[in-house]
Amino acid sequence: MTFGFAPSPATSPSAFSTPPGSADSVNRLARILEPAEWASAGIPLLRSPREVVSGLHSRHRPQPTTAVVAVLDHEERLTASASFTRRDTVAADGWDFRNALLSQLRRVIPHDLRRRTPVRTAVLLYCREGDERWTEEDGAWMWGLRDACTLHGLRCGAYITLTGGGWQVLGEGRGGRRPSSLSEPAALADTVAEPQPALLRTGGGAAGALRRSAAAR
Repeated sequence: MTFGFAPSPATSPSAFSTPPGSADSVNRLARILEPAEWASAGIPLLRSPREVVSGLHSRHRPQPTTAVVAVLDHEERLTASASFTRRDTVAADGWDFRNALLSQLRRVIPHDLRRRTPVRTAVLLYCREGDERWTEEDGAWMWGLRDACTLHGLRCGAYITLTGGGWQVLGEGRGGRRPSSLSEPAALADTVAEPQPALLRTGGGAAGALRRSAAAR
């Protein structure tokens, strides 16, 4: 699959309530990571990205604007996961995304802040419209994931997009056509590796302008 850049309608200047060049707009842009920054940040590579994507796709059945955050142990087994939807009317801001991700992590798994070195890794799968090319919205999710991991004592892992064309690990160039946002989820027994049972938790809405639609299964 190709990798490049494309403007996102959801992140164009006209989509924000603040005019271009304002302090809020400048601050928002500072909370975005571009692929080059992400690639140079030492994000650990997934050994079996297709297995991780297929497992999360089967568990959460994400539709466009659904984010799935998952915590993996040192053997890349699923420890916990949660999914929630992003409102289309909300501007892409890493601060809001960070708060929403941190809220979900706190619901499904205890923090590891007492450890000197993180032993668990959080990855993010975001289902959206468009193709696999990076957008500012993706950059805001990257910033939010990195910050949420720091505040929860986790290692920041891969950021994966799921579109009609398939899945893509941004910053790495790895991807595939299945699963996609249009494909039917496979039964969990049919996935290549069955992750460990996720920690089940339920609760209220996501932080800020995002709302939670599903918890770990």
